[in-house]
Amino acid sequence: MKVNGQEIPPKAVEHELNRLIHFYVGHGMPEEQLRAQLPLLKRRAEEQAIGTALLFQEAARLDIPVTDEEVEASLRRMADEAGGPDRLRAILAKQGQNVVQLREEIRRGRKVDKLVAQVTADLPEPTDAEAEAFFAAHRSEFGREAQVRAQHILVTPKSQSADDKLAALAKIRAIRERVAAGSDFSEEAAAHSDCPSGKQAGGSLGWFSHGMMVKEFDEAAFELPVGGLSDIIETQFGYHIILKNEEQKESVPEFSEVRDRVLDLLRHDRRGKALADHVAELREKARIEP
Repeated sequence: MKVNGQEIPPKAVEHELNRLIHFYVGHGMPEEQLRAQLPLLKRRAEEQAIGTALLFQEAARLDIPVTDEEVEASLRRMADEAGGPDRLRAILAKQGQNVVQLREEIRRGRKVDKLVAQVTADLPEPTDAEAEAFFAAHRSEFGREAQVRAQHILVTPKSQSADDKLAALAKIRAIRERVAAGSDFSEEAAAHSDCPSGKQAGGSLGWFSHGMMVKEFDEAAFELPVGGLSDIIETQFGYHIILKNEEQKESVPEFSEVRDRVLDLLRHDRRGKALADHVAELREKARIEP
């Protein structure tokens, strides 16, 4: 993409996508919901990259003043975060940059920060009434879905022939009997599971929510008590046994528990709308090339 003849590099879009993901993860969006919205977030990241380029160009056109003291203060903070000036220079060298270039990037960034501050300076603060109304309309988004942490052992038949299926069933039955008698589940998974998780993590699948596993597996895992060992479960992948390690029940918070998060979301949305309106004005005059 090009904005007024200036090319937008792919890493700029990636940067905007990472910012969006970080924001929504930080505000409690469940992973499965985030994954479902990823195509939409990618399109938003492209639009935001265009908007960022327009803001940089506008800040440069207005020649918003940034003092050397501001630049040096930002540079010192970056050096401290990097572990000192020498460490920062080493990091920059690996990226093909130097301190002179970084100072210029900081100056350009501060100009945009000041432009954004100007655009959003007069926005009203969201009220508690607005926050409560938003929470009521989006209550489920602030909750925590039920989750399970479990291990499994999978035995996959060599073919769909009756003999191979019977052999696989006999193998998983013998493994289950050993586990039920006290054999270590992780060791059995490492030695016998046909799932890569066996050798990599003792059969552990980590935490998962409803719908992340195939139906038969999902139902068995959520119905088991913590510490429970499942019966043999057949899925499209073969035969499984499941050991349930932990569970988290579904929970929906009260408004008082998430008030600050809701207010922050409303501020973010309000600032975003004001910036979007400003960018839309800039875009009307701009030349955008795919």
